[in-house]
Amino acid sequence: MRNLFLSLLLICYLSNAQSRKIPIDTVVVTSHSTTIKGVDVQYTATTGTQPVWDSNDDPIATLFYTYYQRNNINNKDNRPLLISFNGGPGSASVWMHIAYTGPKILNIDSEGYPIQPYGIKDNPNSILDVADILYVNPVNTGYSRMLPNKEGKLPERETFFGINADIKYLAEWINTFVSRNNKWTCPKYIIGESYGGTRVMGLANALQNNQWMYLNGVILVSPADYKLYSTSQPIYSALNLPYFTAAAWYQKALPNALQQKDLLEVLPEVENYAIETLMPALAKGGFISDAEKQDVAKKMGFYSGLSETAILQNNLDVPTPFFWKELLKDKTGQTIGRLDSRYLGIDKREAGDSPDYSPELTSWLHSFTPAINYYIKEHLNFKTDIKYNMFGDVHPWDRRNDNTRDQLRQAMAQNPYLKVLVQSGYYDGATTYFAAKYTMWQVDPSGKMKDRFTFKGYRSGHMMYLRQEDLLSANDDLRAFIKTSLSNGKPAKY
Repeated sequence: MRNLFLSLLLICYLSNAQSRKIPIDTVVVTSHSTTIKGVDVQYTATTGTQPVWDSNDDPIATLFYTYYQRNNINNKDNRPLLISFNGGPGSASVWMHIAYTGPKILNIDSEGYPIQPYGIKDNPNSILDVADILYVNPVNTGYSRMLPNKEGKLPERETFFGINADIKYLAEWINTFVSRNNKWTCPKYIIGESYGGTRVMGLANALQNNQWMYLNGVILVSPADYKLYSTSQPIYSALNLPYFTAAAWYQKALPNALQQKDLLEVLPEVENYAIETLMPALAKGGFISDAEKQDVAKKMGFYSGLSETAILQNNLDVPTPFFWKELLKDKTGQTIGRLDSRYLGIDKREAGDSPDYSPELTSWLHSFTPAINYYIKEHLNFKTDIKYNMFGDVHPWDRRNDNTRDQLRQAMAQNPYLKVLVQSGYYDGATTYFAAKYTMWQVDPSGKMKDRFTFKGYRSGHMMYLRQEDLLSANDDLRAFIKTSLSNGKPAKY
């Protein structure tokens, strides 16, 4: 009966395929096969929309999603489900969908740069062999939109656009999806990239305590922790130094004593210096002694590739936009990328405090935008004239009462099964790898659950999976995490 209902929905939808009317509750189902890790994987892709309801059971928004299910397996009831979000806030769930975990990836080179003709190819590293995957687009991203009421009025924006509002409605939406698709008995995982890291930290707790849905794992990919960004400057600024070192090492801008070493030989030394020396020095502000200030500036210059003069002119507190502009100014005159400092840009003027644009983001939009529009319409057969929002209007975004870090701690304390994996690129200058480590350290001050956290670093940037070598290793790390976080009959108790 359910299959008949889905087929009727599909027929009804396709008859109105090119309409600009927002599809509220529809599905399009297509069948596919691919090879992952040398194994034939047959799967179904369900692409569609599912409503968000208010307290009166009236639809106030509809979320666009893509759901992949492997077919040629037994015991589907126990198959893990991975629920995937990107960040922004205001970003579509496109980046990890067609570049990381999904069965198709962008047509890009081995380091992640665009190649024409734009398009997609098979992803032999996708985790679809071990888990079904759901990609969710929050309101105003992808084809997801708010819906007007009978009087034509849209819902209040604060219903969706804020840290806690976002978590609340998404948790309810996930409950509906899991119920519709009979996935209550399976192990569940949520993965969030960038701001998605904040989102899934909060969702872990909201799902458990408001939807009574318990998870096996939370995965933070290049997580953005706004609790950290709004904290006192000495902490946040000091945590940037190891990233400065990594970016300068990649651009061959470090002194030879460091440049000749492997990156992973250098970083532990810089991490220790950032915590044990730089952070206390910055805490002293203008009352630091001249001798200590000079010593710190010299060491920072050694670790960052910047001049001591530039560091002193910034009072040891070097803003990241200044670093992106300054590092290669006297070498090649180019800027380096914010989200991935392997990328280079050209500004109108070499002088200044920050780059004119983000070369890495323009490169990514260059390849992702045509690929996702082509893939959804031609491969997944979801056809609409609604604009696919790579980035949607979600501002102003309410950042008040951000307790997501502690919400993750509470979810872990209540659920002995729950484990956390953090994945970061060393060349990410927006949500730096060392800031991600710091967030991980701060989730559980007691230290009683630290053995349930895993950190993995990669030699690339914010979207570390764009680099082919890291695409392979990062997906393998996800497989290992899923395997080690399954209960395997062990009871949930301490």
